Amino acid sequence: MHFNIKGLLARNGFFLDVKQPQIYVNLYTAFKKAILNRSLETGYQLPPSRVLASDLGISRSTVLKAIDLLLVENYIIAKKGSGYYVRAPKNKKIKLHISTIEKKGGYPTLSQKGRAFSENAVWPGEDSIKGVAFRPGLPPLDIFPVQIWKKLIDDYWKRVTPSELSYCNTIGLQCLRENLAHYLKVYRNVHCHPDQIIVTTGSLHSLYLVSNILLETEDEVVMENPTYPMAYRLFKSLGANIHAAQVDKEGLNLNTIACQQPKFVYTTPSCQYPTGIKMSMLRRYELLKWAAEKETFIVEDDYNHEFSNWEKPLGSLYGMDSQERVIYLGTFNKLIHPSLRLGYMIVPQQLVDPVSALYQQSSRFASRQNQKAMSAFIEKDHLNKHLRKVIDTATERKEIFIQHFNNIMGDSFSLDTLSVGLHLIAHNKHKITDVLLEEKFLEHNIRVHALSKYHILPNSANGLVMGFCSVNPKQIKETILKMGEIMERLKV
Repeated sequence: MHFNIKGLLARNGFFLDVKQPQIYVNLYTAFKKAILNRSLETGYQLPPSRVLASDLGISRSTVLKAIDLLLVENYIIAKKGSGYYVRAPKNKKIKLHISTIEKKGGYPTLSQKGRAFSENAVWPGEDSIKGVAFRPGLPPLDIFPVQIWKKLIDDYWKRVTPSELSYCNTIGLQCLRENLAHYLKVYRNVHCHPDQIIVTTGSLHSLYLVSNILLETEDEVVMENPTYPMAYRLFKSLGANIHAAQVDKEGLNLNTIACQQPKFVYTTPSCQYPTGIKMSMLRRYELLKWAAEKETFIVEDDYNHEFSNWEKPLGSLYGMDSQERVIYLGTFNKLIHPSLRLGYMIVPQQLVDPVSALYQQSSRFASRQNQKAMSAFIEKDHLNKHLRKVIDTATERKEIFIQHFNNIMGDSFSLDTLSVGLHLIAHNKHKITDVLLEEKFLEHNIRVHALSKYHILPNSANGLVMGFCSVNPKQIKETILKMGEIMERLKV
């Protein structure tokens, strides 16, 4: 890819002077300096001589003379049929001049919110992208129908009009919201009007919008313990006063909530994250009644509904709510693939305008082409077919994972197999901390999460949260075998 490098050459000493007898020498020198100080990096393709001559306002023969000198001195190389490329400087003394700025005074400090978000951020070292096996929250990435999706994207670009390349409705395309409303009615027994659906980039984006319109500093929020760490960091960054509600075999235990007036309760009733417990019907009724008494909202994160309700369907809190207290969050990132960046939420009517206003003044809207493709993916029944394939694949891989994990790692861990989600929890039998194990496995590109990090109160949890279906059976077996070898070395 070429760009106008006239400015770059000028910074390295090339100043066109029509009276100068040897312009090509000046051009050669400027290129040489740019290569030596790395302004032009190794492998950079020089613009074609005709383009360069036109940009610099000189003859092509002058440019070719400069190029010949660069070739002779091995600053560039010629590739037949391709062009000229910058060569790595060898045995050349390179002087890098680092420009410095004289500090003449201080700078404005970060806001309290800015500092809080920085303190609670997940930096690359902690949330490394390395390793797919066995990262929690990933669907079977290798079975996604890439060709079908590509055709839907191609169809969009074949039919797109100039007006569709402009801005679109903040809360999402009408076609997608209508198809979502139908999909939710069929698959999740959720009945809502399309105008209540707001298309976002995922559950965390939805949470960001909702919490920002509801929370003031020190407002009370109730969260399950253990819980989704990213949600906890978000609420904490916004200055919320977070109260932990313990989770037992029936889900969130209301008797463990100790707060006066929470703005909302954040819960994952279909598949509690990370324990995988499904909230009982009795608890659901109790939670709705409690929310009415407290005059508060419930944020229902139904991130895993299809997986956790396939065999034994159970209605959502939203479907049971008669007072418009439930804010319902869903995502396609867990069902299809995370890079899609498409989620949605259903909000009570009184929150549609405030959420839309914040959305409009921040990230504006989700990708139009992805919204169009997803709408067609649902409408043409591709989602239904893919969902069934995902369920079958996840079931098969779960069985394979359990068998091989117990065979190889059974002496070190006790595997909890009752979870209805896309991950399993293995409780460590040794004194090695789960945080240390997470670090050691990551060194070998094996991604697991420490169970203790999901707790928001001091705890003695020591286990691993592992996704089992993002990789094929062969990789499952090989990775577990590698984990066993690592554990043997750690126990020595």
